[in-house]
Amino acid sequence: MKLSLKSYGWKCVLGAEVAYFVCLFGGLLAIRSVKGSELHHALFETLPGFIWLNTGSVLLGVFYMFIFAWIFGAYFVWMHNSSLTNK
Repeated sequence: MKLSLKSYGWKCVLGAEVAYFVCLFGGLLAIRSVKGSELHHALFETLPGFIWLNTGSVLLGVFYMFIFAWIFGAYFVWMHNSSLTNK
C-alpha cells in the first residue's frame, strides 16, 4: 500500500514540532547537570540564527523543524513507495 506524501508529511511535522517543544521545555527544567544543560543549549545553538530562548529564535526553530520534517517525510514516502512491487 502506497503512502500519501501529504498525510505522512503533516504527521512528520506534528511529531517534529512536538519533539522540538519537549526539548525546549526540557532545557528549562533543572533535571540535568550544569554540563548537560550547557551541552543541550549548545546543540540548539548549532541551528543557524538560533539564540537560546529568544522569541525570534524559537519561531526560527519551528520553521527549521517544519522544513526538516517535510524533507524527511518526502524521502521516507519516496523510499517506501518506490520499494513496492506489483505481483
